[in-house]
Amino acid sequence: MMEEQVRLLEGPWGDVRELSLGNRIQRLDSAPTPLEFLRDYVSPNKPCIISNAISHWPALSLWPNLSYLSSFLSDSIVSLHLTPDGRADSLVPLETPKKGETCFASAHVEHVPFPCALDLVLNSETKNVVGYLQQQNDCFREEYSVLASDCDAHIPWGTEALGGCLPEAVNLWIGNHSSETSFHKDHYENLYAVVSGEKQFLLLPPTDVHRMYIQEYPAAQYSYSSGSGEFRLELEKPQRYVPWCSVNPYPPPETKENEMSKFPLYFNGPKPFHCTVKAGEILYLPSMWFHHVRQSPDDNGRTIAINYCYDMQFDIKYAYFNFLQSIHHGSTLMNYDATKFTLSDELCIDANELEAEEANQEDTKD
Repeated sequence: MMEEQVRLLEGPWGDVRELSLGNRIQRLDSAPTPLEFLRDYVSPNKPCIISNAISHWPALSLWPNLSYLSSFLSDSIVSLHLTPDGRADSLVPLETPKKGETCFASAHVEHVPFPCALDLVLNSETKNVVGYLQQQNDCFREEYSVLASDCDAHIPWGTEALGGCLPEAVNLWIGNHSSETSFHKDHYENLYAVVSGEKQFLLLPPTDVHRMYIQEYPAAQYSYSSGSGEFRLELEKPQRYVPWCSVNPYPPPETKENEMSKFPLYFNGPKPFHCTVKAGEILYLPSMWFHHVRQSPDDNGRTIAINYCYDMQFDIKYAYFNFLQSIHHGSTLMNYDATKFTLSDELCIDANELEAEEANQEDTKD
């Protein structure tokens, strides 16, 4: 019965999304003007991929060189995120004290010299630990400032279109093939530039919030012992809860059937947009869009990217998305018999009924 109901919703649902967003992420051959970017992408909250917008960056030729970054950053202390599998800020089962309970796990973070950190990123498999160089709090300007001349301080056409203010944060990401980011959304307008390797994004618009099965999970933290090479995952104290997307779009074969039955609105609904952002390209990721990220490294085993986070406008779109998130989706739609239910029954008001109600109201006034 559930599958029939989901299929019933999928057709009109997918049609509406295709009408407003198309069926693929649009690619631009060159940087847009600020007006074009604002009109065609920022205002309608629509992602796009831009080529040939950072071809002038020295970083594109310099950063893939293994010795260049180590030489320039030899004295820099950077934030290295460590996990057993490359999946930080994601949902994992606890081992103790509540074995099997799902928690929101954050990476173990160490501040180490860049050459040591890079070595761990490149040789993670031999050490049973996955290193990821990232820190989502303006780390490029804080920890990698000696590289500032290798790329733009901001994206000029993006800055103008997004209100004229400089980015709130600029972050650098250096990872390997194991690094993965689970589904989530950000309250920022994001211009994501890939310097080396490739990034694979799954994207869903904010209006698909009900398909993400957001729940609150207890926060936990990895701790890593370099001596034993082992991780421990422990709940934070005092305990706090993090709202997070429950869906893993790539469940392992042994749990795939169970995952699909638990989250039918995701797996049986319209497919997420899938796009690959290659070296030298920028992805415009609008605020509030859900995104899942995997990566393919370059010939040296690294994927390098830099992203510019601009403050979003807390306007009518933000209010609308918050309204959608406040609705308990499925409580009414999924209780109908699929053989009798139509979208117009639930979502539309019959014109004759509306006229009759207005007539009754007029009679009452008289």
